[in-house]
Amino acid sequence: MTTLLLVEDDLDLAGNIVDYLALEDFDCDHASNGVAALNFLAENEYAVVILDINLPRLDGLSVCERLREKGDDTPVIMLTARDQLDDKLAGFAKGADDYLVKPFAMAELVARLQALSLRRSGQVKQLRCGELCVDVNGKTATLAGEPVKMSPTAFIVLEQLVRAYPAPVSREMLSQAVWGENRPDSNSLKVHIHHLRKALGKESGLDVQSATGVGFRLVSGAQ
Repeated sequence: MTTLLLVEDDLDLAGNIVDYLALEDFDCDHASNGVAALNFLAENEYAVVILDINLPRLDGLSVCERLREKGDDTPVIMLTARDQLDDKLAGFAKGADDYLVKPFAMAELVARLQALSLRRSGQVKQLRCGELCVDVNGKTATLAGEPVKMSPTAFIVLEQLVRAYPAPVSREMLSQAVWGENRPDSNSLKVHIHHLRKALGKESGLDVQSATGVGFRLVSGAQ
Protein backbone atom coordinates (compact mmCIF):
# COMPACT_ATOMS: atom_id res chain seq x y z
CA MET A 1 0.00 0.00 0.00
CA THR A 2 1.30 3.47 -0.92
CA THR A 3 1.80 5.78 2.07
CA LEU A 4 1.02 9.49 1.78
CA LEU A 5 1.10 12.51 4.05
CA LEU A 6 -1.89 14.85 3.95
CA VAL A 7 -1.34 18.30 5.47
CA GLU A 8 -4.72 20.01 5.77
CA ASP A 9 -6.20 22.09 8.61
CA ASP A 10 -9.84 21.66 7.48
CA LEU A 11 -10.64 18.53 9.46
CA ASP A 12 -13.85 17.73 7.57
CA LEU A 13 -12.08 17.92 4.21
CA ALA A 14 -9.11 15.98 5.56
CA GLY A 15 -11.41 13.22 6.79
CA ASN A 16 -13.11 12.96 3.41
CA ILE A 17 -9.78 12.80 1.59
CA VAL A 18 -8.35 10.15 3.93
CA ASP A 19 -11.48 7.99 3.62
CA TYR A 20 -11.58 8.26 -0.18
CA LEU A 21 -7.88 7.51 -0.58
CA ALA A 22 -8.22 4.44 1.64
CA LEU A 23 -10.73 3.06 -0.88
CA GLU A 24 -8.07 3.60 -3.58
CA ASP A 25 -5.48 1.64 -1.58
CA PHE A 26 -3.57 4.65 -0.22
CA ASP A 27 -2.50 4.74 3.42
CA CYS A 28 -2.64 8.36 4.56
CA ASP A 29 -1.11 10.07 7.61
CA HIS A 30 -2.63 13.43 8.51
CA ALA A 31 -1.08 16.61 9.91
CA SER A 32 -3.20 19.68 10.62
CA ASN A 33 -0.43 22.29 10.65
CA GLY A 34 2.96 22.97 9.10
CA VAL A 35 5.05 22.20 12.15
CA ALA A 36 3.37 18.81 12.61
CA ALA A 37 3.99 18.11 8.92
CA LEU A 38 7.74 18.66 9.29
CA ASN A 39 7.75 16.32 12.29
CA PHE A 40 6.00 13.60 10.28
CA LEU A 41 8.45 14.09 7.40
CA ALA A 42 11.45 13.87 9.72
CA GLU A 43 10.32 10.49 11.04
CA ASN A 44 8.74 8.82 7.99
CA GLU A 45 9.12 8.34 4.25
CA TYR A 46 6.18 9.10 1.97
CA ALA A 47 5.45 8.48 -1.69
CA VAL A 48 3.76 11.89 -2.03
CA VAL A 49 2.88 14.83 0.23
CA ILE A 50 -0.50 16.53 -0.25
CA LEU A 51 0.11 20.00 1.14
CA ASP A 52 -2.38 22.80 1.72
CA ILE A 53 -0.96 26.32 1.40
CA ASN A 54 -2.94 28.10 4.12
CA LEU A 55 -1.88 26.30 7.29
CA PRO A 56 -1.57 27.38 10.92
CA ARG A 57 1.86 27.69 12.60
CA LEU A 58 3.78 27.31 9.30
CA ASP A 59 2.30 27.80 5.84
CA GLY A 60 2.54 25.20 3.09
CA LEU A 61 5.00 27.18 0.96
CA SER A 62 7.43 27.33 3.88
CA VAL A 63 7.01 23.61 4.57
CA CYS A 64 7.80 22.80 0.95
CA GLU A 65 10.79 25.14 0.94
CA ARG A 66 12.27 23.58 4.09
CA LEU A 67 11.74 20.12 2.64
CA ARG A 68 13.73 20.99 -0.47
CA GLU A 69 16.44 22.78 1.51
CA LYS A 70 17.10 19.48 3.29
CA GLY A 71 17.51 17.72 -0.05
CA ASP A 72 14.23 15.82 0.31
CA ASP A 73 12.75 15.27 -3.18
CA THR A 74 9.46 13.70 -2.06
CA PRO A 75 6.82 14.78 -4.62
CA VAL A 76 4.50 17.52 -3.35
CA ILE A 77 1.00 18.37 -4.55
CA MET A 78 -0.07 21.81 -3.32
CA LEU A 79 -3.74 22.37 -2.46
CA THR A 80 -5.20 25.87 -2.47
CA ALA A 81 -8.44 27.75 -2.89
CA ARG A 82 -6.63 30.36 -5.00
CA ASP A 83 -6.55 29.86 -8.76
CA GLN A 84 -4.09 32.64 -9.54
CA LEU A 85 -1.02 32.18 -11.75
CA ASP A 86 1.22 34.02 -9.27
CA ASP A 87 0.19 31.63 -6.50
CA LYS A 88 0.95 28.61 -8.69
CA LEU A 89 4.33 30.02 -9.71
CA ALA A 90 5.15 30.66 -6.05
CA GLY A 91 4.40 27.02 -5.26
CA PHE A 92 6.54 25.74 -8.10
CA ALA A 93 9.35 28.10 -7.09
CA LYS A 94 9.37 26.54 -3.61
CA GLY A 95 9.68 23.06 -5.09
CA ALA A 96 6.10 21.82 -5.57
CA ASP A 97 5.60 19.17 -8.26
CA ASP A 98 1.90 19.69 -8.90
CA TYR A 99 -0.96 22.03 -8.01
CA LEU A 100 -4.64 21.34 -7.37
CA VAL A 101 -7.25 24.06 -6.83
CA LYS A 102 -10.14 23.56 -4.39
CA PRO A 103 -12.78 22.37 -4.88
CA PHE A 104 -11.44 19.40 -6.82
CA ALA A 105 -12.72 15.99 -7.87
CA MET A 106 -11.31 13.17 -5.77
CA ALA A 107 -10.74 11.14 -8.93
CA GLU A 108 -8.43 13.88 -10.24
CA LEU A 109 -6.45 13.87 -7.01
CA VAL A 110 -6.06 10.08 -7.25
CA ALA A 111 -4.87 10.32 -10.86
CA ARG A 112 -2.24 12.90 -9.94
CA LEU A 113 -1.12 10.85 -6.93
CA GLN A 114 -0.74 7.73 -9.05
CA ALA A 115 1.38 9.60 -11.60
CA LEU A 116 3.67 11.06 -8.95
CA SER A 117 3.90 7.75 -7.09
CA LEU A 118 5.06 5.98 -10.25
CA ARG A 119 7.67 8.66 -10.83
CA ARG A 120 8.86 8.34 -7.24
CA SER A 121 9.14 4.55 -7.43
CA GLY A 122 11.28 4.74 -10.54
CA GLN A 123 8.78 2.92 -12.73
CA VAL A 124 8.73 5.88 -15.11
CA LYS A 125 11.88 5.24 -17.16
CA GLN A 126 11.13 7.58 -20.06
CA LEU A 127 9.86 11.13 -20.05
CA ARG A 128 8.31 12.67 -23.15
CA CYS A 129 7.60 16.15 -24.42
CA GLY A 130 6.39 16.08 -28.00
CA GLU A 131 9.07 14.31 -30.06
CA LEU A 132 11.61 14.64 -27.26
CA CYS A 133 12.19 11.42 -25.30
CA VAL A 134 14.35 11.39 -22.18
CA ASP A 135 15.65 8.01 -21.02
CA VAL A 136 16.06 8.53 -17.27
CA ASN A 137 17.99 5.32 -16.64
CA GLY A 138 20.17 5.48 -19.74
CA LYS A 139 20.85 9.21 -19.29
CA THR A 140 20.20 9.83 -22.99
CA ALA A 141 17.76 11.94 -24.97
CA THR A 142 16.39 11.64 -28.50
CA LEU A 143 14.45 14.01 -30.76
CA ALA A 144 12.25 12.32 -33.35
CA GLY A 145 14.34 9.21 -32.78
CA GLU A 146 17.67 10.97 -33.31
CA PRO A 147 20.15 11.22 -30.40
CA VAL A 148 20.68 14.62 -28.81
CA LYS A 149 24.29 15.22 -27.86
CA MET A 150 24.75 17.05 -24.57
CA SER A 151 26.91 17.06 -21.46
CA PRO A 152 25.90 15.06 -18.35
CA THR A 153 25.12 18.35 -16.59
CA ALA A 154 22.88 19.54 -19.42
CA PHE A 155 21.07 16.19 -19.26
CA ILE A 156 20.32 16.66 -15.56
CA VAL A 157 18.90 20.11 -16.29
CA LEU A 158 16.82 18.76 -19.17
CA GLU A 159 15.44 15.92 -17.06
CA GLN A 160 14.27 18.34 -14.37
CA LEU A 161 12.63 20.62 -16.95
CA VAL A 162 10.83 17.76 -18.69
CA ARG A 163 9.61 16.33 -15.39
CA ALA A 164 8.08 19.70 -14.50
CA TYR A 165 6.82 20.57 -18.01
CA PRO A 166 5.05 22.92 -18.62
CA ALA A 167 5.66 24.38 -15.15
CA PRO A 168 8.87 26.28 -14.37
CA VAL A 169 11.69 24.94 -12.21
CA SER A 170 13.39 27.28 -9.79
CA ARG A 171 17.07 28.11 -10.08
CA GLU A 172 17.55 26.67 -6.60
CA MET A 173 16.03 23.31 -7.57
CA LEU A 174 18.10 23.07 -10.74
CA SER A 175 21.30 23.92 -8.87
CA GLN A 176 20.45 21.38 -6.18
CA ALA A 177 19.87 18.66 -8.78
CA VAL A 178 23.17 19.36 -10.54
CA TRP A 179 25.59 20.25 -7.74
CA GLY A 180 23.87 19.42 -4.45
CA GLU A 181 25.13 21.64 -1.68
CA ASN A 182 28.42 22.46 -3.44
CA ARG A 183 27.00 25.10 -5.75
CA PRO A 184 29.29 27.25 -7.90
CA ASP A 185 28.58 30.86 -8.86
CA SER A 186 25.19 31.72 -10.36
CA ASN A 187 26.58 32.12 -13.89
CA SER A 188 27.41 28.41 -14.11
CA LEU A 189 23.75 27.42 -14.40
CA LYS A 190 23.20 29.99 -17.17
CA VAL A 191 26.12 28.50 -19.12
CA HIS A 192 24.59 25.01 -18.97
CA ILE A 193 21.16 26.38 -19.95
CA HIS A 194 22.82 28.00 -22.98
CA HIS A 195 24.46 24.71 -23.96
CA LEU A 196 21.17 22.86 -23.55
CA ARG A 197 19.41 25.33 -25.86
CA LYS A 198 22.07 24.74 -28.50
CA ALA A 199 21.78 20.97 -28.10
CA LEU A 200 18.01 21.06 -28.64
CA GLY A 201 18.36 23.31 -31.70
CA LYS A 202 15.81 25.65 -33.24
CA GLU A 203 14.38 22.92 -35.47
CA SER A 204 13.16 20.94 -32.45
CA GLY A 205 10.43 23.44 -31.62
CA LEU A 206 11.64 23.32 -28.01
CA ASP A 207 13.29 26.08 -26.05
CA VAL A 208 14.37 26.77 -22.48
CA GLN A 209 12.98 30.13 -21.42
CA SER A 210 13.44 32.22 -18.32
CA ALA A 211 10.43 32.39 -15.98
CA THR A 212 10.70 35.81 -14.38
CA GLY A 213 11.25 35.63 -10.66
CA VAL A 214 11.15 31.82 -10.65
CA GLY A 215 13.72 30.06 -12.83
CA PHE A 216 13.43 28.29 -16.17
CA ARG A 217 10.81 26.33 -18.08
CA LEU A 218 10.75 24.10 -21.14
CA VAL A 219 8.56 25.58 -23.88
CA SER A 220 7.21 23.74 -26.88
CA GLY A 221 6.28 25.41 -30.14
CA ALA A 222 3.13 23.28 -30.07
CA GLN A 223 1.86 25.07 -26.95
